[in-house]
This record gives sequence, structure tokens and C-alpha cells, in this order.
Amino acid sequence: MNQPITDDLELLLSVLPPHLQAHLREINRNADLLEVVLDLGRVPEARYVGQTLSLNSREVNHDDLDYIVSRIGEFTEDNRAGIPRTLHRISCIRNRQRKIVGLTCRVGRAVYGTIEIIRDIVESGKSILLLGRPGVGKTTMLRESARVLAETKRVIIVDTSNEIGGDGDIPHPAVGKARRMQVQTPTLQHEVMIEAVENHMPEVIVIDEIGRELEAEAARTIAERGVQLIGTAHGRSLDNLMMNPTLADLIGGIQSVTLSDEEARRRGTQKSILERKAPPTFEVVIEIQERTRLVVHHEVAQAVDGLLRGRTLAPEIRGRDASGAVQIEKPQPPTARIGALREPARGRRDAAPEPQRTLRLLPYGLSQERLEQAAKNLRLPVQIANEVTGADAVLTLKNYYHKRPPVVTDAERRGVPVYVLRSNTLAQIEGVLEDLYGVDAATDPSAEAVRETQAAIEEIQRGAHSVELAPQSAYIRRQQHELAKQANLFSRSLGKEPKRRVRIYGSEEN
Repeated sequence: MNQPITDDLELLLSVLPPHLQAHLREINRNADLLEVVLDLGRVPEARYVGQTLSLNSREVNHDDLDYIVSRIGEFTEDNRAGIPRTLHRISCIRNRQRKIVGLTCRVGRAVYGTIEIIRDIVESGKSILLLGRPGVGKTTMLRESARVLAETKRVIIVDTSNEIGGDGDIPHPAVGKARRMQVQTPTLQHEVMIEAVENHMPEVIVIDEIGRELEAEAARTIAERGVQLIGTAHGRSLDNLMMNPTLADLIGGIQSVTLSDEEARRRGTQKSILERKAPPTFEVVIEIQERTRLVVHHEVAQAVDGLLRGRTLAPEIRGRDASGAVQIEKPQPPTARIGALREPARGRRDAAPEPQRTLRLLPYGLSQERLEQAAKNLRLPVQIANEVTGADAVLTLKNYYHKRPPVVTDAERRGVPVYVLRSNTLAQIEGVLEDLYGVDAATDPSAEAVRETQAAIEEIQRGAHSVELAPQSAYIRRQQHELAKQANLFSRSLGKEPKRRVRIYGSEEN
């Protein structure tokens, strides 16, 4: 699908020295041109998609730089300037005496139709954060979002560097009916964000490059007032954003929590853990990996909680095929569909659980022996896979995942869920298996063990000193301890695997 493009490239070429204009026209690759770089004492370069070319053999001098500077707008405090009514950006490099010694002339293009791939999300009314490396197309998608939403809603663009609406007092036509507020200096961006809400009653606020703590706080304030917020931030992925102390607040913030001994033992974790601090400012996070490939996290709160617990939730993958058609790969739910239980049969006290499907799991950097032991403890059918092809899920550790090994990238490309564990412990592995098979306290396949525990509690409440229960897996023993605690009784585990069991006492002395 061809997307209409407006680049006003002749206006950018016209500010360059004549000999550079002639060379660029001779190359005749304007559609692929990204930027022209001029550094004092070096040969000028033209950077195209996938290639950099020298424009001539003559080094850049002060006259070349002065020629360009005299034909563009004034440089602001962030050392950026532009050409009125265009989206081109000229950034300067200064020496210690504040004299310009280098220029980066970046081509600005309005590409219409870029948000068709996420139009349903943009029009949903949810606040959206676009993540991606510099130059991947975040601002282009942001500009198009503003134009589309402005057809039906009141949209205000907070344009810090005039990249969204272009240079000059009149915004570029690419923003449509959206109104634009310019920012005098980048350090005041957060104040203009709040001013936009208080003075102009927008339904949507669009902002580029949220990068400071005050801007993150302003974004939270805007979202809490019921205004849809669409913004961008530099970052490669959601977990990358979580490790950024300045921007983590955009996805709820991360705090350290100290658990009690009993709670830490029940969860199978250390006493100090990380948890999400507050609801996320942005309800949806979209990672722009390539111009035609996006990773969408529709439920940011759940995604962050999963990462903090060492269990990655599979995101949605969106892209375009060779014909330009949008392709959406929905994540397969890791629970409910796998190991779901039948409803109790009418007229019977209990019903047998539906046989659970055997899952092929690929452990990467994880103990295969512990995985097999965890499956045995939980009585779950697990088969070890040796390669991503044919695997139902990949299990790995956090430190391996961050290194992006081929196994992980191949799994994500194929849409195979990747579960990330914080540590290589039996409790962590059992927790992942519980998620995969949909095993939890409400749908425990061993209902008989729960009934046995409840019967033991009733017996102790009638006067018995202690009752010893039948041997069970670690998962079921944790439930038995919790039931005893809820009844204000005491319990402890005795024996060795596989005969380890719980004994419940009426008092601590017993």
C-alpha cells in the first residue's frame, strides 16, 4: 500500500550551498535521503537509508556553515532550528566559545496513513506511549495520530522542538485541525503541558520526547484529569523503560517492598521484592521495532506486574506484509485454554478434571532437572523441547533474556511465549507452570487434599492436639499451611520428598 508523503525537500536543498545542491541532485535519491551532515574541516556527507555518501572532496569551511545559518530560522536553547512551514530540522554543534562548527540537516516528512496499523488503538481513547530508537518513525506516527484524532476531537500538540508541527508560527498542514502550542525552552515543557489542559480544554494532548521527571509527573496529572495522552519516549522495550528511573513513573513506577517471613515463604521469593507503585500513566505501550513491525502491550499494568514477577506476558505483534496489508498476531492466552477444568457435573458432588494437554517447554539457561521435578510435584504433563520449532513456550532467566540470545529473539519472532524467571529455583519454576496450566487456589486439581485439610482443621477445633495429613507436592502444602493459618492454627512440614507432609497443631506449644 502506497502512503502519500509530503517532504518539501526543495526548500531544504535551497538553504544548502550551491555545490552541495548540485551533488545531491546528481545522486538523485531524494526519496531515501535522511539527513545532510556538515562538520567543520571534514567532507560533507549525505545519509541515505542503509548508506552514507560523501558529497565532494572539499572540506566544510565557515562560509558553508554561515551560508546555511543565514537562510534558516533562529536556533533555540536546544540548538535546533527549522524552515518555516516545513518539517525539516537543522541542529547545530557549537564549540566552547558558542560558535557553530557543525550542522545536521534532517529531512522531515509527513507520511499519511502510517497509523492505519494502530488506528483502532489510537481511536480507542486510551493513553498511548510510543517507544523506539531515534529515527525509527515515532514522531511521524505521532503527527499522523494528531491529524486523525483532530477530525473528531479537540487536540492540542505541545511542540517543544517544532518537530511535530514544523517551524514558524503557522503549523504544517500535516497536523490537520490540531492546535499547536510551542515551548519557549525545553525545560518548560511540563508547564506548557499543564497550561494546555487548564486553558484550552483539550480532549487529547500530543507530546514528543518525554524525557524528564517533571514531564513524567505532568503526564500523570493530565491522564488523571481524563485527557487522552499520546506521547513518545526513547527506549527499545517495556522492560528497558522499567529500568529507567526517570521514566518508570509513566508505567506506574517501581518500588521495593519487604515481605514478612511467612509471605516470602508462601510466594517462594526473597523478602525484598519489586512491585508496581501506582496505576500506569499510559494504558498502552507500543514498541516500534521497525517501521513496519510493532509490539503492542494492551494491558501495561499486567505486563509490568508480570515482568516484576519474572513471567513475561506475550505481547501482540503488528506488521505489514509485502503488499502493505496489516498483519496482527494475537498472543495466545497462557492460562484458561490450557488445563481448564470442567464444571461440576449436575447431581454429583465432584467432577474429574479435564485431562491436561502435554506442553512442550524449552528451558534456556534453566535447570532441566528442576523443571522436570516441578512438573512432577504439580503432577502436570510436561515434555522437554530441544528447539523453538514445535515448543509451546520458552522458559529462561532474567539475565539471559536481557542479552537477547537467538533462542529468545527466534521465539518472539515466531510468536512463541517467553516466560522470564527471576531465579533458577524450584518455587519460581512451579509458579510458571501454575500460570501455564491455569492452576491456582481457586482451581486446584487436588480438591481431595483441600477437603482433607478442612476436615483436619475441624477435628482440631473439636479438641484434637494435632492431625497429620497425607504427603503432597510443595504447591499443595503451601495451600494447606495457608488454610491452617486462616483458621488461627499452627502447622509445619515434616519428612523428605516425596513423603513430605503437613501436620496441623491446635497450639504453638503442641
